[in-house]
Amino acid sequence: MDKTIQDISESLLPRLTHLRREIHRTPELAFEEHQTSALICRELKSSGIPYTDGVADTGVVARIQGTMPGPTILLRADLDALPINENTSLPFASEHPGVMHACGHDMHVASLLGCAFILQQLRPHLRGTVRLVFQPAEERLPGGALEMIRAGVLDTDENEAAPSYCIAQHVQPTLKAGTLGFRPGTFMASADELYITITAEGGHAAAPHNLNGDPVLAAAHVITALQSIVSRNTPSDIPAILSIGRVEANGATNVIPSCVQLEGTFRSMDEAWRASAHQRIYQVITQTAQAYGAYAQVDLRKGYPMLSNDSELTQVAHNAATLYVGKQMVKALPIWMVSEDFAYFTRKCPSLLYTLGVGPSPDLHTSEFCPDESSLCVGAGFMAFLTLKVIHHLLKKRGSVHKFA
Repeated sequence: MDKTIQDISESLLPRLTHLRREIHRTPELAFEEHQTSALICRELKSSGIPYTDGVADTGVVARIQGTMPGPTILLRADLDALPINENTSLPFASEHPGVMHACGHDMHVASLLGCAFILQQLRPHLRGTVRLVFQPAEERLPGGALEMIRAGVLDTDENEAAPSYCIAQHVQPTLKAGTLGFRPGTFMASADELYITITAEGGHAAAPHNLNGDPVLAAAHVITALQSIVSRNTPSDIPAILSIGRVEANGATNVIPSCVQLEGTFRSMDEAWRASAHQRIYQVITQTAQAYGAYAQVDLRKGYPMLSNDSELTQVAHNAATLYVGKQMVKALPIWMVSEDFAYFTRKCPSLLYTLGVGPSPDLHTSEFCPDESSLCVGAGFMAFLTLKVIHHLLKKRGSVHKFA
């Protein structure tokens, strides 16, 4: 079956490349993915795959029903782009100023569509149901995953069981094109957004001694003090990051402003420590600002939880990848301090997020990101192969392989 799927995926590569470029040319931000959703529906319809659109506004859910009874497997791809000006000079570069598929979601959609085309061809060999979830709004809190789950993508319905496993794929520019990467257990960090407003009197820069407080000085010390949360408060066995990425004072060479705004992110690999750290973050910010005669307002927006891969499913996938692409193209992954709202799926159902190498390429979330499109062949083919392997694994566990053979 692996050779059959590889042959089909290779024949599909021109079509998938064309679809990826069509999506890349017209990127859309979170919950605005109307063109992308329409393209998905068009392709599913042309392949005879039933679907429901308008799920969580711009999401699409499709189903491939096998010809024999079996479990339900959920496969997920995300749709949205990032607010970045593209700087690749590609002939199919973004036509929407300030919006770019800089995280590879165009590759994710094309791969899942390719997987759907393959599984549709292989329906006579398919047991159970494959539920295809095209999810909006991964890049912006609170994320589209929660909305899709609330819409019932993890539920049982009258025709099929609830998903036994959920699977997603994410591109990785640091891995050679076509490489597959896996990590069981803890994989991606939780991510919280931090918005801080520090206010004080403000006034003439030549007379700071006449002011009750200097918000710029207070902000500088807040930034420094926040680093102690990671360096001095975080347990040594828990990876954590606290970064301030935006500082806006709007003063002048001779003006101390009355307000400074800071924005940043806090990430952790432990949910219990995450909750404790939130309290410490509030304390450090407010008390440090107060020590410099300023007042701090803190808006800490809780983001996506930590993502943990199911160990058994990861092992099944690792074995399948070794068969499909060869041992030399399968890599063990370190923890990754990025975050993903697929984490919400992992908290509801045994799940796996693995990576597809698309390198060499500039990094994700940069204006130069340019994945190797040849990886779409493995992206689509392996997901289809893995789906069949996972279904077989579940049937074998349940003693149902021969019953449904």
